Amino acid sequence: MNIPCLDINKQYLSIKAEILAKTEEVFDSNAFSGGPYVAAFEKDFAAFCESKFSLGCNNGTTALHLALLALGIKSGDEVILPANTFIATAWAISYVGAIPVFVDNDPNTWEIDVNQIEAKITPKTKAIIGVHLYGQPFDIDAVRSIAEKHQLFVVEDAAQAQGARYKGKPVGTFGDIGCFSFYPGKNLGAFGEAGGLTMQDESYAKHIMRLRNHGMEQRYYHEEIGYNYRMDGLQGAILSIKLKYLANWNSRRKEIAQKYLSQIVNPLITMQHQPEWSDSVFHLFVVTTPDRENFAAFLANNGIQVGYHYPVPCHLQNAYKSLGYSTGDFPNAEYLAAHCVSLPMFAELTDEEVSHVIDIVNQYK
Repeated sequence: MNIPCLDINKQYLSIKAEILAKTEEVFDSNAFSGGPYVAAFEKDFAAFCESKFSLGCNNGTTALHLALLALGIKSGDEVILPANTFIATAWAISYVGAIPVFVDNDPNTWEIDVNQIEAKITPKTKAIIGVHLYGQPFDIDAVRSIAEKHQLFVVEDAAQAQGARYKGKPVGTFGDIGCFSFYPGKNLGAFGEAGGLTMQDESYAKHIMRLRNHGMEQRYYHEEIGYNYRMDGLQGAILSIKLKYLANWNSRRKEIAQKYLSQIVNPLITMQHQPEWSDSVFHLFVVTTPDRENFAAFLANNGIQVGYHYPVPCHLQNAYKSLGYSTGDFPNAEYLAAHCVSLPMFAELTDEEVSHVIDIVNQYK
């Protein structure tokens, strides 16, 4: 038995006829950049997220950049974020000239450690970016309480969390702006690059619409320095189709995750704590183990492919050497990065495959 960590093709084959028919429709209508198919997806995704506004863009990194631009974050400002996340969370801060200020990850949930945020706040702090890491919501109420106390913006990096809920409500609706990635491997993935934003404030929506379209409200009249950050029509059409299936796909991921959580009993394996207020969509199923390389090799020898998300925390990346961080500054994030292993997780895994993964993980010594 050979089990990949992720298999996008199985999902595609299940909806291939519907996808190809829709792409032909897009080609026939020449609606390639923005346009009606993107607008239809934006409407559908807003309803899915229970958000007043949803906007598409060309990728998740762009979504974060647009969010910070719309909130007025600028050069010299500081933005707080967790040390262990995909690097795009930090990129967006750097793109606007602001300074990423890292805090450690919680040792149990692996999300941003809310108990360490206030110590990092200075007069230059303007926002907090919380990351719904691996598809699990961070403690939004705790972060918002701190933000309200210090008059800071909150941005939700929901790149991995399409459909996740916090205390019963969809993520992306709690902060000032929510940011999503529709990278092909995500729970809701495009067939190329795509991203999106959600917000409740119409002024943010209008500003982002202008920013993503070369700073234009009227063609050839540029109100500010803008960007070519539009979503293309093909991706909008494909995402609208896949959105119809997302709830079922997420439900299957949860079934698989519950099997892992309840049946993996190997004491060498630690799993992400799931708080009662969290309804994760398990974009990734990450575990830690003392000897990652040996564990990964054992699984590979038994036909199971794994991944590492993410093996180097942001503060130790060469790109951020200038910030002056060093090993030992954020021990939880560093431990997670050095010991994390992502087990196979996608909706098309069979029960037999899931059982095989569990059996092999439990056999590891």
